[in-house]
Amino acid sequence: MPIDRHPFVVPGAPPAIGPYVHAVASGGLLFCSGQIPLDPESGELVGETPADQARQCLENLAVVAEGAGGRLADAVRCTVYLTDIGAFAEVGEVYASFFADDPPARLALGVAALPKGAQVEIEAIVALPR
Repeated sequence: MPIDRHPFVVPGAPPAIGPYVHAVASGGLLFCSGQIPLDPESGELVGETPADQARQCLENLAVVAEGAGGRLADAVRCTVYLTDIGAFAEVGEVYASFFADDPPARLALGVAALPKGAQVEIEAIVALPR
């Protein structure tokens, strides 16, 4: 039986900083790797505040979803990693601006550290059009 697994490396998204692809589609879902707030052009960390960083993470996820044939607006679940759980509300405001009409399920976690010293990382599972 063939495996329904389609990896994506998306032009316009920040290059991976490890041995992974931007996303993998399987069974009508797109599993997007976590995005930290990297500028797609320079590969450098951007954003001074957790809110600024969350915005860049979500913009990067939108590029990944679109490059794989989906839309971030069709996310069914997101996971938000924060190095300061006290930033939950400010990150939530930015997050809400990306999902104003019909937000996905979400999990937010406080973590000790993230790659490159980022304050925020966000991953998503997106429903793909049939």
